[in-house]
Amino acid sequence: MRIIIIGSGVAGVSFAEQYRSYSTNDEITVVTKENAGYYSRPLLSHGFSRANIEQSIILKTFDTLRTNNINVFADTEVIEINRSDNTITLFCQESILQYDKLIIATGSAAFIPPPFRLYSELFFCLNSLADLKGLRKIRNEMMSQNRQPAWAIIGGGLIGCEVASDLAVSGDNVTLLHAMDRLMERQLVPEDSTLLLEVLQNSGVTVLLNQTVKGFSKKEDKACVSTDVTREFDALIVSCGFKPRIELAERSGLQVGRGIKVNQSLQTSDVAIYALGDVAELPNAQLYPFIIPIRHQAHWLASFLANQAADNWIPPNFVTKAKVHGFTATHPYCI
Repeated sequence: MRIIIIGSGVAGVSFAEQYRSYSTNDEITVVTKENAGYYSRPLLSHGFSRANIEQSIILKTFDTLRTNNINVFADTEVIEINRSDNTITLFCQESILQYDKLIIATGSAAFIPPPFRLYSELFFCLNSLADLKGLRKIRNEMMSQNRQPAWAIIGGGLIGCEVASDLAVSGDNVTLLHAMDRLMERQLVPEDSTLLLEVLQNSGVTVLLNQTVKGFSKKEDKACVSTDVTREFDALIVSCGFKPRIELAERSGLQVGRGIKVNQSLQTSDVAIYALGDVAELPNAQLYPFIIPIRHQAHWLASFLANQAADNWIPPNFVTKAKVHGFTATHPYCI
């Protein structure tokens, strides 16, 4: 059987390795836009306080996967899924690959609120290793000029708070602007939001709540954020959540909603195509964009396709935790 996996994050790589453990003969191919290897996305938000992050974040090189008889097409984009003949078309390689089973594990992109999109050249996102490397380069350039960077983080959700915390403990000036009246309101009870606010403020982060961002602008070498007033910073990071990468599936005619719609066996509206991870929308309309359920999905689907599991996928019990320096929630997180 020929299995192609689109994506080299935790969903795609966990599936590939688990399926290889069941079958030594089937052909497994990973196609990915990444070129640095399989890395830990959760560590991105702690990418400023760790000096060797570009190396330590890599969990496995693509050559390591290849030694396990897993083909890898790196730095390559799938531009089309041809469901009529079970093939995918690659952009960089200008070639076509045949599949018997296709696994879409394309993950998620940073969500940019529509009003912000006109200003995209004025801010950064932190959603990939390439993003992190770019931000670290900018930071290092400022520090080489004896300038301690001043950052604005737009968004006080999980990732925004983690990034703000990491930049602050690295010695930078950080202002966190959040539209709501408390931090991480989707994950934390009010008491823990208050505790988180105190921890961030004690680390030096300026936290501004109830902020409506009206726009961004450039003033000489400064980036500006306009709310009720206009504030100047060295750089801006927008962290307003995630958006599943469903465009490829949508173009191919698969059923989509917030994510790619799947049944309880993670199968899409095409019997030969499955979806994993951030992009998989279960029949209960839920997405499970967290490491524990993603890895659980990947291992279950590998066993299912290897005829080692007959039951439908059932989400495991799990919690997600904010990696904010010095913060521990006193109540369970909301999922």
